[in-house]
Amino acid sequence: MLAWTVYLSFASALVLMLLPKGRVDLARGVGLGGALAGAVVAFAGSMMKQPGIQEICRIPWIPSLGINFHFAADGISVTLVMLTGIAAVVGVLFSWNIGERVKEFFAFYMVLIGGVYGVFLSFDLFLLFVFYEIAIIPKYFLIAIWGSTNREYGAMKLALYSFVGSAMVLVGLIAAYVVSGGTTTNLIELAQFGFSKEFQYWVFPLVFVGFAILAGLWPFHTWAPTGHVAAPTAVSMLLAGVVMKLGAYGALRVAITLFPLGAQAWQTEIGFLACVGIVYGALVALVQRDFKFVIGYSSVSHMGFVLLGLATLNEIGLSGAVLQMFSHGVIAGLLFAVVGRMVYDRTHTRELAVLHRFNLSRSLPFVALTFVVASAASMGLPGFSGFVAELQVFIGAWRAFPVFAIFSGVGLLVGVAYTLRALQKAFFADPELETETRGPVLDPISMPEKCGAMILMAATLIIGLYPRLLLDLIVPSFSSPLFDGLRNGAGL
Repeated sequence: MLAWTVYLSFASALVLMLLPKGRVDLARGVGLGGALAGAVVAFAGSMMKQPGIQEICRIPWIPSLGINFHFAADGISVTLVMLTGIAAVVGVLFSWNIGERVKEFFAFYMVLIGGVYGVFLSFDLFLLFVFYEIAIIPKYFLIAIWGSTNREYGAMKLALYSFVGSAMVLVGLIAAYVVSGGTTTNLIELAQFGFSKEFQYWVFPLVFVGFAILAGLWPFHTWAPTGHVAAPTAVSMLLAGVVMKLGAYGALRVAITLFPLGAQAWQTEIGFLACVGIVYGALVALVQRDFKFVIGYSSVSHMGFVLLGLATLNEIGLSGAVLQMFSHGVIAGLLFAVVGRMVYDRTHTRELAVLHRFNLSRSLPFVALTFVVASAASMGLPGFSGFVAELQVFIGAWRAFPVFAIFSGVGLLVGVAYTLRALQKAFFADPELETETRGPVLDPISMPEKCGAMILMAATLIIGLYPRLLLDLIVPSFSSPLFDGLRNGAGL
């Protein structure tokens, strides 16, 4: 059933391209219908999920090379498929104002969504790589055509970083395929092969870093803030919400699963880079003047917790990393929705020093409330998904490397500082600074925007109050045969 998330997304893109020009409302309706259908299938499939790895479809594709069109799912896949469904629907709602080349925008959007679904469901390495590349192409056009600040530069930088990372991954996957005998690209079979320690020692960092570039690993993170700022709101939400998760997912699903001995050998180095990313991203966000750059660098910092959780190689840290993928996807999407669509499209400025003139807490009270909730979630306050996810990462990190756990805690404290700074400057400026001239009257928040914001706020609250909804899916996944190598190597 979950395979229909992919099919429906690509079918929606095809229908959109066949629509006559000028049918803006119809294009929006098809885009929303395709996203909703995919989300419904994603959640329905999650409720039907059985323990262990569930086969979805397996069809010979290139039999001579052992390549199959192989979809399967475990709890990790299902969690991220549900995240993609939420992000897809909300992104369409926050794109309702797109007026230029609308059908092309939503067509590229649905191709991107289909590619993301495909990555999370692929259990054949070649198929996973194909969908991974499919997701890169529409990102470039969505930013270059519909973006804003330095959009050509941001789109090209994102594409170049993505392709370099993909080239590294491809080299590692080809090496694994050849060394294993060149008979299969099945993920489960390759995980059981048992590559030599010497081979894993050099191929693991190649594949892990290749994927982690897209996850914002320091010092390869610089594409992220630039890309977020240049992208239209819906694309910023997707970049932070699901596209960065492709890199983290690949690092877990491929690099750590296939090369567990290499993961153990490079564990400390990966943990160190993750901690640097957490603190560096937070410190840079603290001094930004552009509201969207604050959120862009905070996204790099919070993705550092995902990578830190992956570096722990223990069950609680890994499950925390997956939960943080979901949590960050929801919270970052909400933050970018507020900054990019609700604030910037109405005030036409992202400068924190200027926004106080609009008295946003009074002129747009729903926006102020939404950002307060998003800020609380981003800071990791109890009751929100970020608290549970980051707590698990901290516990896992404390067991693996206590110094890094303390070091990353500093980043969390700085995160509180930059979040409160942005909240105060943008929405609750000193009343003495207010003047009689407060700029133009701002457009009210539309119903699609309110619906999108409420969906995201509900998601972070529900998982924060009852995290077992996802943890009952995620934790059993680490008992599957895919993680036998990590368990046998004294990791899990």
